[in-house]
Amino acid sequence: MELLRFTTAGSVDDGKSTLIGRLLYDSKSIFEDQYEAIEESSKRKGDENVNLALLTDGLRAEREQGITIDVAYRYFATPKRKFIIADTPGHIQYTRNMVTGASTANLALILVDARKGVVEQTHRHTFIAALLGIPHVVFCINKMDLVDYDEDTYNKIKEDIESFSSKLDVKDIRFIPISALKGDNVVHESENMAWYKGGTLLYLLENIHIGSDHNHIDCRFPVQYVVRPQSDKFHDFRGYAGRIAGGIFKPGDEVVVLPSGFSSRVKSIESYETELDEAFAPMSVTIQLEDDIDISRGDMIVRDHNRPHVDQDIDIMLCWMNDKPLVANGKYGLKHTTNDARCLVKNIHYKVDINTLHRIEDDKNIKMNDIARVTLRTTKPLFYDRYSRNRITGSVILIDEGTNETVAAGMII
Repeated sequence: MELLRFTTAGSVDDGKSTLIGRLLYDSKSIFEDQYEAIEESSKRKGDENVNLALLTDGLRAEREQGITIDVAYRYFATPKRKFIIADTPGHIQYTRNMVTGASTANLALILVDARKGVVEQTHRHTFIAALLGIPHVVFCINKMDLVDYDEDTYNKIKEDIESFSSKLDVKDIRFIPISALKGDNVVHESENMAWYKGGTLLYLLENIHIGSDHNHIDCRFPVQYVVRPQSDKFHDFRGYAGRIAGGIFKPGDEVVVLPSGFSSRVKSIESYETELDEAFAPMSVTIQLEDDIDISRGDMIVRDHNRPHVDQDIDIMLCWMNDKPLVANGKYGLKHTTNDARCLVKNIHYKVDINTLHRIEDDKNIKMNDIARVTLRTTKPLFYDRYSRNRITGSVILIDEGTNETVAAGMII
C-alpha cells in the first residue's frame, strides 16, 4: 500500500492539531479509550467541546499553553493509503522544528484562519515548503464556521495566497475551505458550503498522485554497508546495501562507482532474500556487481552517462537550528547521504527575510531559525545534485564537532 507523508503548518491557533485530531477521529483511526482519555482531559480543563488537539499535543507545556512546540508524528491508514502525519509548530521560534517535520513530506497542509486571512506565518511556511521542495501544498482555509461559511471570504484569501505563491517554485497548489472543529470538508462533505465543488481533505489525501515525486531519472545509489556473510552458503557473496536515492536499477545495467571511477555491471539486486528485476527510489536493496571493486560506505553507484556533480565547494540554503550562532570560517562536521566529511564555512552571502523574500546582505549574523545562503568548502568531494532535482542527494546536515549536535540543515543550490 502506498505511503503518503504530510506535514501541517500554520500560525498559532490556526487549528493544526485540531485538524489532525478531527481527521483521525472522523476516519475512525483512534481507539475508543484514546477518545475517552482526551474527553476526560477536556472536561478537566473546562473545554466546552472535546479538544481533539490533545491527540497530538502530548507535552505538558503544549497542553497548558494550547500550542504545538515539538514535532509530533501520527500514523493512520485507510483502505486506499497509509499516512504519516508530522504536526509541526507555528511559532517563529520553532521554525527549525517545522523544517525537521517537513523535510521528508510529500505534501504540506498550510492552515489559514478565515477570520485573519493571510498573515506573516502564512508567508513563512509557504516559503519553507517551497525551499524544502515539497511537491504538493494544500491550503486549508480553516474556521469557516466563524465567518458564516462565506464564499467571498474564502475567495479573497485564495487570491492573496495565489499572488504570493506565484513568486515561489511550488509545483502543485490546492485550496479547501474547512472547519476542523465542526468537521466540515475534513472527512465528510460540508452541507454548509454547497458552493464548494471540490472534494474533502481526506479524499484529496487518498487520491493525490505521488508516484512521480521521487526522481526516477538520475540513478543514485549511496552505499551504506558492504554485505559479506562469510558463510558456507554465501561464501563469495559481496553485496552493497543502501537505499536508492534516485533512478531505476536493473540487472545488466552498466554502472560507475564514485569516487574511484571504476565501471562494472549490476549482477543482481536483492531484497529480503528475493531477487528483483528492477529497483527504484526509495527502495532499500542490496546490489551485487559483476566485478570485485573496492567499495565502502560513502561511495556512490551511478550510471556512466548520468553522473552527479562532484565538488568540494558547494552553495547551500541553510536553516540554522542551534542556540549558538553560525561562526564565519568555522569548521563543522557534515553528513551527505551516507558520506561523512568536515567543512569550513567559506562565505556567508546573505540572510533571507522570509516575510518579504528580500535578501539581507549587510547582516551576516546567522542565529537560530534564520535561513541564509552560504558556501562551504568540504574536506573531500561530495557527489550531489541540486536539491530541486533530488531531495536526497541535494541535502546536507551540519554537526557541531564539540557537542555532536545537529546545528543546521542545508539544501544544495
